[in-house]
Formats: sequence, C-alpha cells, structure tokens
Amino acid sequence: MPVLAFCFFLAGCAGPQLAQIREQMGTAPSRVELKGVPLFPQEAQQCGAAALAMVLQWSGLPTTPEALVPEVYSPALKGSLQPAIVGAARRSGRVAYPISGTKALLQEVAAGHPVIVLVNLGLSWYPKWHYAVVTGYDLSEGFVVLHSGKIEPEYLPFRVFQNTWARSHRWGLLVLGPGDPPVTAGETAYLAAVLGLEKARRWHEAVKGYQTALQQWPGSLPALMGLGNSFYALRELPRAANAFQEAARFHPASGAAFNNLAQVLWEEGRREKALAAAQKAVALGGPLADTYRKTLKEIQSGTP
Repeated sequence: MPVLAFCFFLAGCAGPQLAQIREQMGTAPSRVELKGVPLFPQEAQQCGAAALAMVLQWSGLPTTPEALVPEVYSPALKGSLQPAIVGAARRSGRVAYPISGTKALLQEVAAGHPVIVLVNLGLSWYPKWHYAVVTGYDLSEGFVVLHSGKIEPEYLPFRVFQNTWARSHRWGLLVLGPGDPPVTAGETAYLAAVLGLEKARRWHEAVKGYQTALQQWPGSLPALMGLGNSFYALRELPRAANAFQEAARFHPASGAAFNNLAQVLWEEGRREKALAAAQKAVALGGPLADTYRKTLKEIQSGTP
C-alpha cells in the first residue's frame, strides 16, 4: 500500500520538530540514503514478508518475500505480527533488535542500518497497519526515505512519517548480522536479542553475537554465560569451559558460573576440578541452590 497516496493531507510545517531533532543528532550527517537495500514490491497483506526480505537480503542472506510468507503471515489476521517477524529473523540467524523513537531510528540509518518500521496508514479507530523499511532521511529538506510498496523509494515528508509511525509507539526493528551491533545498543537489550538466537538454536550465530557483546561490555556475566552455553550446545567443551571460567573469574559470587563450569569440567573428565567448582557453587547458594546440589551429588557419585 503506497504511503504517499494516503498521507499528503497530513503534511505541514515540521520546522520546530526538525530543529530539535537536528540538535539531538549532533554531528551526524543531515542527509543519508542507503543504496544497498533491495526493494521488493509489496503485495496486498504481504508487507511484513517483503520488509523482512529486504533487510535479510541487505544483511547478506539471499531470500524472497514469497519464501518468508509461511513464516510471518497469518491468514486469520490478514497480516503479520511483530513477534512473527522477530522470530523469523532470528531463525534466519540474524540479531533482531527492536528500537523505539526518532533519535534511535536516525542514528541507526546514519550508521548504515536500514530499519523496519510499523506505521498506521488509517485512523486510530480504523487502522491500516503497514510495514516499511527506512533507508534514509534528509533533515534539511524534511523527508524520510522509505521502501514501501513500490518499485522505487518514496520520499515522505517527515511530519507525515512521524504521524503515521507514532501510532505504533514508534516501533522499529533492526535485522543485523551477529557481528554488526546496533550503534544504539544497550547491554541488556542487545543480550536479549542474542538470546533469541540461542532459543532459535542458531548456536554459531549466538556465539558470534555474544563475542560481539563482550567486545563492547567486557566481563558481562550474561554474555559470558550465553557464550559458554552456546559452546556447550555445540559440544565445544574446552571453549565452553573457558567461557565459564571467565564468568567465575569476573563474577566470583555467581553460583551459576561455577555450577556450569563444574558440569563442563566433569564431562571433560576433569573430576577433581569439577568437584571443586561444584562445591563452590553450593557454598554460594542462591535461588538455584537445589540445582547446584544436584550437580555436586552427580559428580560425587560419578553418574552423569
């Protein structure tokens, strides 16, 4: 569904708003247009699949909207929900990182990252939800560049875009390779996104995502634990042990780090060190104390 046909009547002077945004953006470029993002024509009710296909292909994963329809499209809803798009991105081995707000959107586009957005082209009482991909902006001229329904990019007045995007509480989604972190990433939110790769059983990509996180947040306990768990799932036990050892070194009060280390050391045949780690976990206690005691008992009995 073309955005411009519906929305021109909303256009107006956005001078004060743009001036505020330009101030917030600081030294970021005032105009950006990403040229490497494919544009797939969006069929009726298939804008979610098309938007996801655009960013997946941009990220280096060849695909088509048709291939994604079974993953994201709900016939009952005649459309796609955001969790379906997030889940499909993660099953494709990509970090699906939600963002919210104009500043984050423009910062990511300025960094070279296209952003899926959800806009409402209807009214509050008669919504017409539509997914598009933001691929550029111009703060001097006051427009946003969208891949949205046509075979050419649309140059949408900034205020029009803001009005339609606000109805989704300015929801946006980055779909990035696990070695390409968002420039606006926060530790908790980024690690939650990487955890999505674990849940999708994309272990290699999860490893890369956690390694990327550790470059930004050295010693992060969730990142080290996630890295160890992902290596363990891949049966790379020495590397899993190293990750859990680092977690225990940086966080000596973490019973979970010692418990997981004990489990891996035991499976490696290093019983004495495994026993010491398990005893440390039990001594630390905490909400998972029963699990720690079970691990210790199994090591003591010699029964996996």
